[in-house]
Amino acid sequence: MRRLAKESPQSAGAETIRREANEVIARVRERVEGELAAGGSQRRPAAPAGLRALPSVDALLLSLEGVAALRDIPRRRLTETVRDVLAAERRRVLEAGGAPLAIDALAERVAGLLARGGAFSLAPVINATGVVLHTNLGRALLSPLARERLVSAAQAYSNLEMDVARKERGSRYSHLEGLLRRLTGAPASLVVNNCAAAVLLALETLAHGKEVVVSRGELIEIGGEFRIPDIMRRAGAVLREVGTTNRTHLKDYAAAIGPETGLLLKVHASNYRVVGFTASVSTAELVELGARAACR
Repeated sequence: MRRLAKESPQSAGAETIRREANEVIARVRERVEGELAAGGSQRRPAAPAGLRALPSVDALLLSLEGVAALRDIPRRRLTETVRDVLAAERRRVLEAGGAPLAIDALAERVAGLLARGGAFSLAPVINATGVVLHTNLGRALLSPLARERLVSAAQAYSNLEMDVARKERGSRYSHLEGLLRRLTGAPASLVVNNCAAAVLLALETLAHGKEVVVSRGELIEIGGEFRIPDIMRRAGAVLREVGTTNRTHLKDYAAAIGPETGLLLKVHASNYRVVGFTASVSTAELVELGARAACR
């Protein structure tokens, strides 16, 4: 008596799923092979053999041990530079093909990059420009007393924002406000990073939505590509030009003052000069005019 084996519904369903999956895989493989054949002439080989010849990060770091020029370089910075050099070499091999540089050449490239940057980016230089207060060279040197007090404050905790007398939180600006008031005669002071920041804060505070009267010859661009018209626009002030490029008179400012005037702006020409047939208005004259016109 023969026993007939019956196929269960579960096994039949599994077989159907496998068959459909194989058909999908075959179609995908056929499509990929067709695309590779059509675009093969335009594609560059990935050069896997070349990439396998690249040293590892650890191997390149090991080859740099004992290099005197890198003794003061922090380990993290050294590792990041090694990774950058390897990534650049990997891109070169993929794009241009060929074999990668030997490990010695890669180590030399890492050492060169770090040597040019140095352990610290700031370094002493000789000022031979003839300009004593040179912005690009750090401007004024610190006096021996200032350096001494800087070291004293930097090597310990300090009362930066602590009012020791009142035993409560204070303001970091209090350490400079009195000094600046005595130096400038101003009723108050605030220290910011640069002149552009100072102008922006002053305009936004005193003339937001109002007109600012300034000589056309003083619409300058200062260091870092900061332009006076751009700073005014960001501060929400309205530019009101008076005079000409080479000549501006007090009467030009006076004629421009009106109900919408927020302030009169005097800009120091810093690193350029207009000579010849010129005329300008001093700061003292503008202060007097503003006071008479009740203009801030």
